[in-house]
Amino acid sequence: MGQRKGNGPAVRQAVEYDLVELVRLRALLFENLGGHFFSPASADDDWLDALAVVLKEQLTADAVRILVVDGDGDRDGDSDSDRGLAACGIATIEQRLPGPHLRNGRIGHVIGVVTDPSYRRRGHSRSIMRSLLDWFEEREVARVDLYASAEGEPLYRELGFTDHPDPALYWRP
Repeated sequence: MGQRKGNGPAVRQAVEYDLVELVRLRALLFENLGGHFFSPASADDDWLDALAVVLKEQLTADAVRILVVDGDGDRDGDSDSDRGLAACGIATIEQRLPGPHLRNGRIGHVIGVVTDPSYRRRGHSRSIMRSLLDWFEEREVARVDLYASAEGEPLYRELGFTDHPDPALYWRP
């Protein structure tokens, strides 16, 4: 998929050159979520190195889509600043066993959509999400799951997401 034009900011697939900015935006996502689960007090930054390695591996994976919107070079009001990324979104497709509620067993996951605070309210997340939803449709995904922040929930509901019918539990070894 090339750049998406017309209905908002241009969205493109991330490349290796974007790794530093992808790590920055992903870290920002967890800072904004807050709470002990997402930002444990005992955490250090070693996870960022592991994130960079995995992102690099996933950039060209068939079951992963990492989309970005380029910044305009004026993130901090400094027109000479590095261009950087304004926003990114990461999605995966998982093949599960088919069932009556999941005919082909393909589930999409939106792993995270984040916009740099200085670029918010410009339609970047909306453009990324529409592109990710197009990608899911092209791959005949039966369902797409995501976890929404309070700020992001209205956008996701506008795009057709509803409350999940499955109760969610987790276990951490």
